Amino acid sequence: MAEKVLMKGNEAIGEAAIRAGCRFYFGYPITPQSELTAYMAKRLLRMEGAAFVQAESEVAAINMVYGAGSTGVRVMTSSSSPGISLKQEGLSYISLAEIPCVVVNMQRGGPGLGSIQPAQGDYFQATKGGGHGDYHLIVLAPYSVQELVDLTIDAFDLADRYRNPAMILGDGLLGQMMEAVEFKEHPEVVLPDKSDWILTGCKGRDPRHIVPFDLDPLVLESWNRKMGEKYNQIREREVRVESINTEDAELILVAYGTVARIIKTVIYNARNEGIKIGLIRPITLFPFPEKVIAEAAERVKKFLVVEMSLGQMIEDVKLAVSGKAEVKFYGRTGGVIPSPVEILEEVKKNLKR
Repeated sequence: MAEKVLMKGNEAIGEAAIRAGCRFYFGYPITPQSELTAYMAKRLLRMEGAAFVQAESEVAAINMVYGAGSTGVRVMTSSSSPGISLKQEGLSYISLAEIPCVVVNMQRGGPGLGSIQPAQGDYFQATKGGGHGDYHLIVLAPYSVQELVDLTIDAFDLADRYRNPAMILGDGLLGQMMEAVEFKEHPEVVLPDKSDWILTGCKGRDPRHIVPFDLDPLVLESWNRKMGEKYNQIREREVRVESINTEDAELILVAYGTVARIIKTVIYNARNEGIKIGLIRPITLFPFPEKVIAEAAERVKKFLVVEMSLGQMIEDVKLAVSGKAEVKFYGRTGGVIPSPVEILEEVKKNLKR
């Protein structure tokens, strides 16, 4: 069994990325994820054949990711909410080019410059494709420092498997907290064969192989349909979800990330008062665990979605429930973290209705 070490969330992501074979990082510092950028600088600048660049902007960083990823290496960037907004056009291009990469977003309050406190207002941006066109990122939502480690490693594997950008969607609290983590022993990273698409030089290779562009709408439509088929495969194969105490629940809460941590305490306190509630925690936000929620809606008639936003994931929950149960919402925004006491009070209100 591997020894556990105490690490800050942001630094744990960096160590996990390096152990997953990431040797190229391009980013720009922004609170509350700057420790990740600093960690990658400290580690990669000492490694042969690796590269760390603090780019002049987030726009530059995401295009450096595009270039490095085109050669088949494992590459990562990270930022927080306003910085991720600036990366959206690049992510749209990377998605069409089907370049594997990992993007970390440790969310903070918004809109605009917002605050440096934790929030979950980037759900739409992450899961619906924040840039233009029909595309999706694979989106993983950890709720502990250990999951930051495990899901970062998984993100690189998923990105390679589907030739698609993958995002770790955390928040400022997860990035700043310290917990004991275990780095499981992994065999030496062997990347899949990429010889049929990577960029190895100009000679004898069409540059549009990596930068897709065609003015014929039928050609672009065919590219979009090909990507759509891939997203359907991801929906079928890669859903990850945790269900807690849902079998006998009178009300099911749905939450991800930091809020799901808080709700585990809410469930404990509620059960001590004889209140039967459960939790469905999406770990993948795309693909979303709609089938799990739909099945729960066959036996439970009340859902409460809790988010650190004005309500974004609730739309996906309502679509999954499809009118079979009542879906209510409770949220705090701007960087305010809901407490177990206030969430339990909201639970009690909804059970009385």
